[in-house]
Amino acid sequence: MTDQAKTATLEFEGKSVDLPILSGSTGPDVIDIRKLYGGTGAFTFDPGFTSTASCESGLTYIDGDAGVLLHRGYPIDQLASKSNFVEVCHLLLHGELPTAAQYEKFENSITVHTMLHSQFDRFFEGFRRDAHPMAIMVGTVGALSAFYHDSLDIHDPVQRDISAIRLIAKMPTIAARAYKYHIGQPFASPRNDLSYAENFLRMCFAVPAEDYHVDPALVRAMDRIFILHADHEQNASTSTVRLAGSSGANPFACIAAGIACLWGPSHGGANEEALTMLKEIGTPDKIPEFIQGVKDRKFKLMGFGHRVYKNYDPRAKVMQQSAYEVLAATGRENDPLFQVAKELEKVALQDEYFTSRKLFPNVDFYSGITLSAMGFPTTMFTVLFALARTVGWIAQWQEMMADPSQKIGRPRQLYTGPTERDYLPIDQRG
Repeated sequence: MTDQAKTATLEFEGKSVDLPILSGSTGPDVIDIRKLYGGTGAFTFDPGFTSTASCESGLTYIDGDAGVLLHRGYPIDQLASKSNFVEVCHLLLHGELPTAAQYEKFENSITVHTMLHSQFDRFFEGFRRDAHPMAIMVGTVGALSAFYHDSLDIHDPVQRDISAIRLIAKMPTIAARAYKYHIGQPFASPRNDLSYAENFLRMCFAVPAEDYHVDPALVRAMDRIFILHADHEQNASTSTVRLAGSSGANPFACIAAGIACLWGPSHGGANEEALTMLKEIGTPDKIPEFIQGVKDRKFKLMGFGHRVYKNYDPRAKVMQQSAYEVLAATGRENDPLFQVAKELEKVALQDEYFTSRKLFPNVDFYSGITLSAMGFPTTMFTVLFALARTVGWIAQWQEMMADPSQKIGRPRQLYTGPTERDYLPIDQRG
């Protein structure tokens, strides 16, 4: 909304333009610069969009300085400890926590859409046996649009809802198949009598020779991990989904674009890098040497600090709890990596070098250990991230499609190349 009493006046080369101040329900005010180019002939320059609000959204709010993450107003720690992932999906998609009747209907609609078309499995066979699961995810999710022509009209709210349910429901099945194909095991079909997280774990780890008993502690941890990664405001992959969607692309293509962006190590691969760092340290007695190496810029401290959070990542506390529970359930309480992680966190949080630089543990610091203890290889870490983030992506996409002010994304640039010049025939070039 616009605060009519507040404007910012910008003067440039003798021209003056009044820019409205927009105020959200919380957070900093925003200067509306849409009139800037028309009034001054100049653009703004903001690499990485660190000072630019690209859209209006009511889904997720982050206060990085205070370490706050809210989904539709609810703190992430409350959702992670009291709710479940399917309920959070309803919250993000529809704006409110469901009633008992709404929850039953919503959960059932997801459960009955977990199956994939039988011909869809042929897509997996087109990949090399050693293909990275994220490569498989990008290709197969985009291919969903070839199977569901009845929900591709992006201007029909009903079809948009159907696509959202299909994506949330089928993503665990696709992710589990990507894993099974990667390790050379036969696919396991989803079962309607299992919960969302329970179904996914079974599809990943069940084999024909014997059924898979799903440990309730691992189910709860998996569900928590999904909640912690459900949405995170306008990050790189979410912005990619919105930018792709602004062109009118179908939702399956938009989510595939988001997965491709998430694949980058600076975005979705951070937990794998944190786990690799802990393995390289090896034992707690090597930590002082490693810490000094970080200060001497010989090593990088992975899993600490965040682009947005300048305080303790609120998701990290929940992930730490999950790590304890999973390691206890799997009999790995004395896991060397976990011992290194606990001691490294303790040392770093007591060292002024790191605290003064706001280098606090983030969600990736403990998620790698947790997923590894659950039996997932590092190649699957980003796949699990994509599975969970699908609801955030599709909720953001739906919000954008319903926004009457939505336009195709078209960033400007600061051009630094050659000015206009004449073409010379090749025999006249020096």
